[in-house]
Amino acid sequence: MNKLVTRLLLGLSLIIAAQANATDLKVGDKAPDFRLQATDGHYYQLSDYLGKQTLVLAWYPMANTRGCTLECKSLVEKGDLIRQFKAVYMMASVDDLEDNQKFAKEQKADFPMLSDPSKETAKAYDVLNLVRVASRVTFYIGEDGTILKIDEDIHPKTAAEDIAANLAALGIAKAE
Repeated sequence: MNKLVTRLLLGLSLIIAAQANATDLKVGDKAPDFRLQATDGHYYQLSDYLGKQTLVLAWYPMANTRGCTLECKSLVEKGDLIRQFKAVYMMASVDDLEDNQKFAKEQKADFPMLSDPSKETAKAYDVLNLVRVASRVTFYIGEDGTILKIDEDIHPKTAAEDIAANLAALGIAKAE
């Protein structure tokens, strides 16, 4: 019961906190490296993608909340639009791995959902907001590790379409 009340209070707080700018990182900055465990049990790090493909890192506030569920569903249902590009996408939150695994299973996520319970990576990406969860911000990180785009205007229902459109606008090559 306490966990439910906490989630409800945090959910309401997210609405208030979402109004603030999330990050001080800028386009052209080197993206902070990370090593986070995903819902599939594997560890993922930015350096694994350098020189290979663009990385789309979509931070979300909390598993099992309305907006995050809509965003995840979009990526599951229309992720093929993103996979047309030489890019990999993943979602990340400060939720613990167990919560994210349950969320990923319920949503049938077919992409890595990263857990950052220490909040160190969220701090490095400057997305940790006033209520100590990640703001909804998507980073587009080039093959050279530089930030190509920071999107703070996320529409959860159309997340996959929006990511694909941004990849096209950034001139990311199509997958072979």
